Amino acid sequence: MRPPSRARPPTPGAPRYNLPIVSDPDTEDSAFLHRLGQRLRTLRARRGITRRELSRRSGVSERYIAQLESGAGNVSILLLRRIARAIGIGAEELIAERADPSIERVLLQQAVERLPEGQLAAARALLQRHLGRQAVTRHCIALVGLRGAGKSSLGRGLAERLAVPFVELDREVELEGRMQLADIFALQGQEGYRRLERAALQRLVAEGGRRVIATGGGIVAEPASFALLLENCVTVWLRASPEEHMRRVVAQGDTRPMRENAARAMEDLRAILASREALYAQADITLDTTGRDEAACLDELVAALPRVQ
Repeated sequence: MRPPSRARPPTPGAPRYNLPIVSDPDTEDSAFLHRLGQRLRTLRARRGITRRELSRRSGVSERYIAQLESGAGNVSILLLRRIARAIGIGAEELIAERADPSIERVLLQQAVERLPEGQLAAARALLQRHLGRQAVTRHCIALVGLRGAGKSSLGRGLAERLAVPFVELDREVELEGRMQLADIFALQGQEGYRRLERAALQRLVAEGGRRVIATGGGIVAEPASFALLLENCVTVWLRASPEEHMRRVVAQGDTRPMRENAARAMEDLRAILASREALYAQADITLDTTGRDEAACLDELVAALPRVQ
């Protein structure tokens, strides 16, 4: 029997939230394996492949495939990849948790995947015009970038200049989940946090009204959430050098990055920034804050806003 989980006691003075009931991961896992088995059976039958033939093609025993199709088998990712390839699909298609897309959607996705990255924005604009969709009026301003870029400080200053509310998305995530961030991660993990983050952002967009939003550094790695930002907000990438990011984080009192190995911490920071740079670059405005004071950055940002709103 697993010991009961213990939620971290709230920080003195911090808001208290009612903890929601968290679903049993064992039940969710069983349901996923059952859906996976059904999907494998359907895809195999659709292609006219018997279990014996699939076993021969994949090198996975027929008995194991039968267990998997019944929802009783817990397959490794490598075996799953071999089974998917033997059917003629990618592993991601086999484990997809959503319904099969229509043939038109598949063809559209294939056409988009063949486009160079530089043509994607033009393709999206062309599709919107062709379908008669009007451009969305983007009243909100969303600041993106790594921690230490100045999203909170510049965001508050910008909100004061524009006389609009300032919102930190992480606080909205806490309201959405009715608990503090630490408890969300402890009880629901990264997946639960991202789900609440998307729900909070959807709520803010649906509410309408002008506001400045400071987002988490990793939101650009969540396609659905980042697309929601790009579609409904004027986005601003607050850019800074890795050294500047690290200096500001430590100046804020967070010495955790330096606790183990300073060189390794900087190496990890550079890798994160490099992996996200192309995503951050999709923002409407890029503002480099390296070595600059807040007032100068704020003046430049306010001057740049009319060109993209």
